[in-house]
This record gives sequence, structure tokens and C-alpha cells, in this order.
Amino acid sequence: MFAIKFALLLILAYLIGSFPTGVLVGKIFYHKDIRDYGSHNIGTTNTFRVLGPKAGTIVFLVDFFKGTLATCLPMIFQLGRHDLCLVFGAAAIFGHAFSIFLKFKGGKAVATTAGFLLGYNVHFFLLCASYFIPLLFITSMVSATSLISVVLIFISSFFYHDCFLTVMAGLLVCLIWWSHRSNIKRILSGNENLVPFGIVYWVKQKKQKDKKDK
Repeated sequence: MFAIKFALLLILAYLIGSFPTGVLVGKIFYHKDIRDYGSHNIGTTNTFRVLGPKAGTIVFLVDFFKGTLATCLPMIFQLGRHDLCLVFGAAAIFGHAFSIFLKFKGGKAVATTAGFLLGYNVHFFLLCASYFIPLLFITSMVSATSLISVVLIFISSFFYHDCFLTVMAGLLVCLIWWSHRSNIKRILSGNENLVPFGIVYWVKQKKQKDKKDK
């Protein structure tokens, strides 16, 4: 009975993660396929850039909380083991990155990963947020912030003496760095998209302004 319940809930976690929020919001409310614009990604950053802050916020919240919901399924349905939350969170993250609804293509799973961390360990989530927010302010790049943060998350997991969490964090490093291959190329070439705030953005704006003044 446990095995059947586990299998069904694991499939549900994957389907929750697979829910293509960005694509649906774009098509239903803006009559645009987000995959045809900007970076062609279905996630929060591209939605903000292409459809605006309202759509971007909705996509972020849904993608975030689908990670949290999937992670909490073992507790909701009383499977009895907290470490199983990692498995269900991983299924949701995998679902977002390889959605069955998008022919096994998807997003970069940053928001869903953050939601998973909240569902698994609130204290660890807050620690991770303390990395992400200042780094975003410094770099003005969601991609660079995500790449650095996930490495810091992996290192920090060792201090929690939770081998399952450490393994999961290590897998997240591999997934997020792999999914950001094109971003890494743009970062190295100096062509990565910037968010409209933060140190790098302001320095670039000042340089452009000084260039025009000359």
C-alpha cells in the first residue's frame, strides 16, 4: 500500500512541477507564447522582460509554490518520513525543467528550487535567500546570482549534517549550471541581460550616459 501511495504521489509531484505557468499566462492573458520572445525561457525572468511585472510576479509565485507544494506532499498525505520531501521536491524540479506538457522541455527551475527549499527546511531557505538577494543586487543578473547561490547552498548544506540535503544540493548544482549554459556564454562575453537595478546595472548606465555626454 505504501509503495502504491508513494508512486502515485511522486507522479503528482512531477505533474505539479511540470505545470507550464509562463506559457499559460502568456497565451491566456497576453496572447503570446513566451517561448517565442526574449531568451525563449518559460520562467520568471523572461516573463518579467517580455510580459511585464504583473505577469512575472504571477509566474514566480506559482512556480515557487508548486515546488513547496510538491515537497510537502509526504507530510500532507502522512507518508511518515521527512527525508522523502527531498525526493518529491526533486520530482517537481525535474518536472519544471522537463515538463511533460512541453514535450519534456521547460525552465531553469530556479523559482521551483527556492520553493522546494522552503518546503523542506525554512531555516535553510532563509539562509539561501540571504545569499541570493545581495548577490542579485551586486551582479544585476539573475543567471549569475543563481549560479553562485547554488554553489553556496551546496557548501552550506554540509553544516546541516543532512546527507540527503547535501546530495540534493549537489544535484541542483549540476542541473542549474547545465540549464544555464547559454547564460554562462553571455556572461563571459559581457552580453548577459541585466535586471533594471543593482550595482552592475547602475555602472553600465553611468558609462552609457558618460559616453553620450561626450
